[in-house]
Amino acid sequence: MISVAVVDAETPGNVGTIARSMKNFGLEELLLVNPPELDPDGEAYGFAGQAREDVLPNSREVTFEHLIENYHTVGCTAVTNEDARKHVRYPFRTPRELADSLADVRADTCLVFGRESIGLTNAELAELDEVCSIPASEAYPVLNLGQAATIVLYEMRSLTLKSTQLPDPTHDRASEREIEGLHDQFATFLEAIDHPEEKRDKAGRLFRRLVGRAHPTDREAVTLRGIFRRAQQRIDSRKK
Repeated sequence: MISVAVVDAETPGNVGTIARSMKNFGLEELLLVNPPELDPDGEAYGFAGQAREDVLPNSREVTFEHLIENYHTVGCTAVTNEDARKHVRYPFRTPRELADSLADVRADTCLVFGRESIGLTNAELAELDEVCSIPASEAYPVLNLGQAATIVLYEMRSLTLKSTQLPDPTHDRASEREIEGLHDQFATFLEAIDHPEEKRDKAGRLFRRLVGRAHPTDREAVTLRGIFRRAQQRIDSRKK
């Protein structure tokens, strides 16, 4: 199970935003270390969306030591070090690398986020098991706490979601017969527009490579054939 902890959050709104992101990406346990007051009529619940019904009201206030003693911990920070000479913030993983590394781990894991102003301190990071950081502009790498948590939780979705609202991304490629028919139609079209004969083979090869990368569906191939056919017919009628 993957849990989320927020250490010493300074604004209730960010706690609500994080709860909402947890709901978006299938996480349930929110742990709060020294949280601000979370008024049910305040901005935390206002920002939480549907997470106001479960994630936020079910959150638990715990100590930092509780996280260390009960979870495999991952400290999330924007500021890292370049090499092992300063090992408190090094080595680190990006959120995507972290998700890949946790895929085969059977342990309760907690993603730990720090304060809006200073994040997690070196002393806190030194007690955590791993470090995670989001690649961002070198000129301005620091993200809003709620934004940073949303990005990290998004990358965890392969571990926390069984399904999403999106349809199956796979599609059926058109039959080879239909695709070869498309190439034949394109060749006929080149003749109709009087494309230079010495360039037709090259144009055909380029078109074949393009279609090969695109993996068109039956409907796409049929539509393209129809367009080429209609264009050819118009050209032929004007010639007559």
